[in-house]
Amino acid sequence: MTKDVFLQLLRKCSISSYDFAKNYVINDLPTTFLYSINLNDSYDDPAQTQFDIYPEDSGKKIRLIDEKQVVNLLCRKNKVPVWIDISVQCVHKNKTIFSLDCAGRYSDDENEFYYKKRGTGSFGIKSPVFPVDYIEGEKFRLKDKYKKSWLTLLKEYFKQ
Repeated sequence: MTKDVFLQLLRKCSISSYDFAKNYVINDLPTTFLYSINLNDSYDDPAQTQFDIYPEDSGKKIRLIDEKQVVNLLCRKNKVPVWIDISVQCVHKNKTIFSLDCAGRYSDDENEFYYKKRGTGSFGIKSPVFPVDYIEGEKFRLKDKYKKSWLTLLKEYFKQ
């Protein structure tokens, strides 16, 4: 998959995820997007030869990057993760932040993409993570996962 095709798919799926999230959250979701990525969430066996696998990605998290950085990170040798779960994560600094949870298996064979039949390639559109006390049918507020609390700021200040 070329980087241009992947970028178009990312944009299409971001809009779909954005629209889906509006059914669940009361936050005003800005139309400027950033992404946080969890790489190799599938912890694949590096001995598999059918796919490109990057064991060094296991547990790696990349935070608050733009769409071009996403494309450059996830489109490797014209291969992309076979599944990428996309969901609205939060609102931070007037931007809608999406979570991208990615498989560790990379392929250029569209038949390997989990959501191909839905027309979204390797992207699976998911709802935002529901709070523990979620009540069916009631909208909830997303918490800013990147906003530092005053306690964290104080700790960082006194470490200097």
